[in-house]
Amino acid sequence: MNDQFELIARVRARSGTALVRRLRREGDVPAVLYGGDKKNLSIAINHNVLFHSLEKEEFHSAIIVINIDGNKEQAILRAVTRHPHKTDILHADFQRVVAKKMLTMTMPIHLIGEADCVGVKTDGGILSQLMTEVEISCLPKDLPDSLQLDVSALALNESLHLSDIKLPHGVNITSLAHDENHEHDHAAVAVLPPKVSAVEDEDTPVSEEAEAKDGDGEAAEDADAHSKSA
Repeated sequence: MNDQFELIARVRARSGTALVRRLRREGDVPAVLYGGDKKNLSIAINHNVLFHSLEKEEFHSAIIVINIDGNKEQAILRAVTRHPHKTDILHADFQRVVAKKMLTMTMPIHLIGEADCVGVKTDGGILSQLMTEVEISCLPKDLPDSLQLDVSALALNESLHLSDIKLPHGVNITSLAHDENHEHDHAAVAVLPPKVSAVEDEDTPVSEEAEAKDGDGEAAEDADAHSKSA
């Protein structure tokens, strides 16, 4: 499971536009902590702390400790609302984590072995990651940092699918849980043939022999046209 992040929070007034605006002016973000068979709790978190936490990829799929006046609860980030034109965070939603209850999370797919990929290193192909994340389900204790896909043995025109991801114990990809016909076993990464530039085709030199043949052909066409007109 991810190394836990901890956010210091305080209880805030449940509603009120004026109160929320004042909260933001003071450098805090209004948020809500919900779920886990407990009442929803309106909280406030320091804007800069939350902003820099969101810059870390692992924060989005981690178990987060919400520390409210010394009372610590485990939660996961479910939603963030940002200002449409600024970098400001306007609101955040956190869902409580229950130890014995399955949770669903969107996890990043990290490629490993890229430098040794056969299709790129030997065949000159282009490695293309078709899926960067996938939804998983597991107990909180089994939540991984990320999912890894080894592409070192991937050859040109080959691909790896979701089912090729080696999942940690207790972790399942939700779309594959009941996918008996493999309809949702999508390709996650592939090695594509190198692209040939159209400019390179135009700039390819023509041999003198080919030019001579083209010239003979044009001369024959001109002679034929002249004889018909005569």
